[in-house]
This record gives sequence, structure tokens and C-alpha cells, in this order.
Amino acid sequence: MSTARSLLDAIPPEHRARLLDEASREVPLVLGARLFEEGRRADRFWVIRSGQVEVDLHVPGRRAAVVETLGRDELLGWSWLFPPHVWHLGARVIQAGQAVEFDAAAVRSLCEADAALGRAVYRFVAETVAERLYGTRTRLLQLYGPRAEAPES
Repeated sequence: MSTARSLLDAIPPEHRARLLDEASREVPLVLGARLFEEGRRADRFWVIRSGQVEVDLHVPGRRAAVVETLGRDELLGWSWLFPPHVWHLGARVIQAGQAVEFDAAAVRSLCEADAALGRAVYRFVAETVAERLYGTRTRLLQLYGPRAEAPES
């Protein structure tokens, strides 16, 4: 896996400035705000600078189930990268802060026009997805996996 902690660290400096200038803006993370909803169009994503965001899954008839809590330097959202560009989860700010918000269509366009930038972005997102899926698998095994049998006395 990459040693880069943030998407911005994973992108070569000469490409980072272009990405920030042409496809991003600083935004506040307002306590309690819903950043996106499951099933809606995924047209942006964020790198969290400060604060925390819960990623959740809609459960019919119940409160949304929290899947993960993200914070400083973490990537929020990857559905923007894969057709049909629809959110699979939702997200809510639980601690106010700041983030860099990216316009997904602009980033995809920049990645298609610049192979080095595209490789860096796609690789970081793929590594992030793999890392989070591994973490989810580990949590599921802890919750539902086979328990060690206690030795008989």
C-alpha cells in the first residue's frame, strides 16, 4: 500500500497545484450537516482537514448504521469515480471542521487529460477502498466470526 496519508500527498507536486487550482475549494464542515445521501448523485468528494464525519448505511425502519468515522487527511467519498456515480452510503458531520471539496467531473476530466495525475488519483482511491474493506472485514469477523471454544475443565 501507499505510504501517502492523504490524497494530496499521493499526487506529485506538479499535478497537485493544478488539481487544487482547477477542481477544488476549501469548505467548512458544519456540525450535523449531511454531506451526501445514499442513492443520490455523487458529484463531489472531500479530503478532511479537521473535524470528523460519520459514514452511514440506511437501514429501513431504523436509524442509519454507522459504518466508519473519518477524520484529518482522510478521503471522504469514492462513488464519484465509478459509474453510475451514485453514493452507496451517506455521510454526516459529527465534529465541525474544514475540508477540501473536489468537483468530481473536473477531477475525472483532469485525470483523463493527464495520465500521471490519473494514475496517482486512481491508485490512491483504490488503496483507500482496499484498506477500508479490509478494516470492515476485520470488524465483521470480530462481531460475527467463530468464537474460540473455552477449554473444558
